[in-house]
Amino acid sequence: MGGDARASAAGHVSDKETAHTPGSRGGSGPRRAAMLVRPATLADVAAVHAIERSSFSDPWRESAFASLVVEPLVYFPVAEVDGDVCGFAILVVVADEAEVTNLAVRAGARRSGIGAVLLDGLIGDARHRGARAMYLDVRESNAAARALYASRGFDEVGRR
Repeated sequence: MGGDARASAAGHVSDKETAHTPGSRGGSGPRRAAMLVRPATLADVAAVHAIERSSFSDPWRESAFASLVVEPLVYFPVAEVDGDVCGFAILVVVADEAEVTNLAVRAGARRSGIGAVLLDGLIGDARHRGARAMYLDVRESNAAARALYASRGFDEVGRR
């Protein structure tokens, strides 16, 4: 399928516990900057929207992010490294189902574990809110994201 095709995936929230400690993955390389994951604020919306625009061919509007900051059904964390927002994720939980509606990491910060830490936070929040299943859509061409989701127990349940 082409680059715009999407696969839908699902995971059972209670299947396994996951936790990640940001930082070095071992070795004797330079010390990595500390990452802070915190709830998004209105002050983060411009940075989040910039990541969104550079990550997706069909980006959300900035106003959509602003409205989600205060939405009670939404968990909207940002990942910050050295004071700069470098990733974000959005989870909506209704009844016993959760949907990952968005997750993106700034291009220069990808493959550093930020997406995994954000996803693990979403899984934890979904579990805390009583969700029994999680769903998400991912572009078939996004091999890195598909591998991340598979590593957390998500299975493909459909294509559109």
